[in-house]
Amino acid sequence: MSIIGSYLRLAPAEFARALEEPGWVREFAREQAALEHRRDPSELRFHDTGKSWAALAHLLARRGLPTEPVHGGTPLPGDEDWGYGPPTLLAPDRVAAAVRELADLPFDTLAAGLTPADLAAAEVYPVRLWADDPSALDHLSAHYTDLLRYLTRTARYRHGLLIWYS
Repeated sequence: MSIIGSYLRLAPAEFARALEEPGWVREFAREQAALEHRRDPSELRFHDTGKSWAALAHLLARRGLPTEPVHGGTPLPGDEDWGYGPPTLLAPDRVAAAVRELADLPFDTLAAGLTPADLAAAEVYPVRLWADDPSALDHLSAHYTDLLRYLTRTARYRHGLLIWYS
């Protein structure tokens, strides 16, 4: 079984409600997932980083950048574990700040000097991927590009994020 990093864009009223009624957002996420196949690709509310979430956080941390775009910000108050810990919320202003910090940071710069063997040696999840797949950095680059695109769209809408691992 794999641990997947998952995201849901929340409009300001939804974000506020999630803070006030943490139990509500789980059902809301399920409802939104059911609607996702009907949305235009530019309007998708869900995103996932697959198994690359830990490596993305590692890359950001090694450059001294906040890992909030991967790990989230504030734990969802009073909510239970959704698979691998409780979900977190990233406020709209933090999403916008992350986009400003990452907008001019291409993957090649972010990962300069890094090899899959370095990720394996640092025991970054999933270690076997980095040890066994010579094209692993290509996959990681694609996930970084997709995440940055998703964060940019989220910031443009002035939305916040619900982030969880399952």
